[in-house]
Amino acid sequence: MMKGFILSVRSEFYKSRKTLGFWCSILLPLLICLLIFMGFLTHSEKASGLPGQFLWMMYANSILNIMGLLLLPIYVIFVAYSVNSIEHKADTWKTLFSLPISKWSVYSAKYFFALFLVFLCLLLFFLFTIASGNLLNTLKPELKFNEFHMESFLGQVYFKLFLSSLGILSIQFLLSLVWSDFLKPMGIGFIGTISAIIMVTTGWQYGYLVPYAHPLLAIKGLLQRQGPGQPVLSVDLFTQEIYVSLAVALVFFIAGFFIVQKKSVK
Repeated sequence: MMKGFILSVRSEFYKSRKTLGFWCSILLPLLICLLIFMGFLTHSEKASGLPGQFLWMMYANSILNIMGLLLLPIYVIFVAYSVNSIEHKADTWKTLFSLPISKWSVYSAKYFFALFLVFLCLLLFFLFTIASGNLLNTLKPELKFNEFHMESFLGQVYFKLFLSSLGILSIQFLLSLVWSDFLKPMGIGFIGTISAIIMVTTGWQYGYLVPYAHPLLAIKGLLQRQGPGQPVLSVDLFTQEIYVSLAVALVFFIAGFFIVQKKSVK
């Protein structure tokens, strides 16, 4: 089974390496970090003299507020669709399941590859944030990025964002199995994301039960704990929205396998 899984993952890579979903995982963090980098570089006088900790927080939050609060749910929805759209467009589900590889290996490999793309995107956000911040310190010495190190903190933040996205990924992965067209899963995901933004901004107490709200809650809780003055940077990884995200991810992952089994006999 493991050999079949590895072969299926390798197949997913070769099929997806030229797709927009794959390249978005690389270009999205690169472009956003580059834009924020250029903004700080061209307006360095506004941030000169700030302590290193506040400077890093300002810089990292500029990126997190774009990705964590706005783009992450939409990106996850798109990745979940792109992984399965290859089979839908080419009508190769029957061919795929006729191979001498277990259905479980094929399905889990597809899900794992979607998971990998999300992880890769957030890892690159972390790496580009740290690298570009240090590059700013070299190009603009008045920006005292070297006075503070927040690699550990940012690593935990992006890992928490990854965990918070798993529920959305599993739901959208299942929807992309059910429907071959782009509009239905994307429409449901978009409605879920907009509803989640409203729930979080209005402070609905049961918002943590809605998977599309999990990335927003992860970031919102983090920003609230920072507070005024000299904040203590710490991340509580396993909050209630993360537990719900993991539970939802498991339930919909298993449900998706039963849908794949039905597809294989059509």
